[in-house]
Amino acid sequence: MSSIKKLIEVDKSLVTKLKILSAFENLSVKALMEKAIKEFVSKKELERIDNLSEEEKEDLGLLFLMQQADNEDFATEEAFFKALDE
Repeated sequence: MSSIKKLIEVDKSLVTKLKILSAFENLSVKALMEKAIKEFVSKKELERIDNLSEEEKEDLGLLFLMQQADNEDFATEEAFFKALDE
């Protein structure tokens, strides 16, 4: 897999802050930045979920359940509708 590196312009004070924080966290600057980005993305995902309507939350829950289902396990159409009636 090839990786693409892009230059990110940061000022000197940000680099200094990153180095200090990485020393406190006992991480490399790269690992600290990766951790910060993961936490930021997780926070934004939670905010987005919190802002969903009830119907959208139900749809998302159904999607998660469908993803966990065994895709090798099949039911006939008749069995499916029979289960719905119960």
